[in-house]
Amino acid sequence: MKIMNVCKLALTVMVISSASVFAEEGAHAASGGMGSLLPLSVGLAMALAVLGASTAQGKIGAAFMDGVSRNPGAQKSMFVPLILSLVFVETLVLFTFLVAQSLLGKF
Repeated sequence: MKIMNVCKLALTVMVISSASVFAEEGAHAASGGMGSLLPLSVGLAMALAVLGASTAQGKIGAAFMDGVSRNPGAQKSMFVPLILSLVFVETLVLFTFLVAQSLLGKF
């Protein structure tokens, strides 16, 4: 439940901070001048992505260990879905990193 409250707070902060971005006009907005809010938004996005991914990967690993402890013979058939699940979760973090770096102008 705490994670949901943190996510709601982060979403609220991002929505409130985006109002100033949409309010800008002229050449300043076209040049992408967000001032000091952009690094904060990028850092917050990365922190939320890593927090969510680490929580998801922990739950995936715990479910795998629980399944193996209940049925050790099924370990080989459960290993590939475990790895795929972990890869898909980690891919979301990598996509967040790429979007964050492109917002900063590094890519």
